[in-house]
Amino acid sequence: MAGNAMFKISYGLYVLTAKDGDKDNGCIINTLIQQTDSPKRVSITVNKQNYTHDMIKNSGVFNVSVLTVNTPFEIFKHFGFQSGRTAQKFFKNPNETRSENGVLYLSSCSNAFISGKVCEEIDLGTHTMFIADVTESEVFNDDESLTYSYYHANIKPKPQPQETKKGYRCKICGYVYEGEELPGNFVCPVCKHGADDFEKI
Repeated sequence: MAGNAMFKISYGLYVLTAKDGDKDNGCIINTLIQQTDSPKRVSITVNKQNYTHDMIKNSGVFNVSVLTVNTPFEIFKHFGFQSGRTAQKFFKNPNETRSENGVLYLSSCSNAFISGKVCEEIDLGTHTMFIADVTESEVFNDDESLTYSYYHANIKPKPQPQETKKGYRCKICGYVYEGEELPGNFVCPVCKHGADDFEKI
């Protein structure tokens, strides 16, 4: 077990994976906390509507892959922050391997992984907190762990600005007339005010 793997989990975004029969699934979480050092114990919090939640509840084991700042947005599109019950969420990638608990983990785009065996469940209403003994861990590289703020600032695509409408806006109700010129006899179809109550935008 790599002790320094625990340093990688102090903050960040993670791919949580679990197994249900022959099916592996995963989702992205941002809650992974070291509870104790001896024994090494961590906790994760998972939405009950998430299929991965049910997999962990049934199997009692999971893996967490610590994402790095080099993670492409495609990883987030693929795994998402929710995991559907029918979707196959894990990549069919020969580079991804299984830990001793039989669960796949993400070796690409991550700097470490940790396996957990659940020893306690705490019901938090919409979520369950799983407290688990760390059964295996490995550090892959020294790449910087990915934080939520870094994800929003550098990885998540920025929204494209909406095209603003050009024309005339009614000062009374806000109706927009699209066109180069507003006819002098135009009447607002909403509030019935005339062209004098419109402003150019």
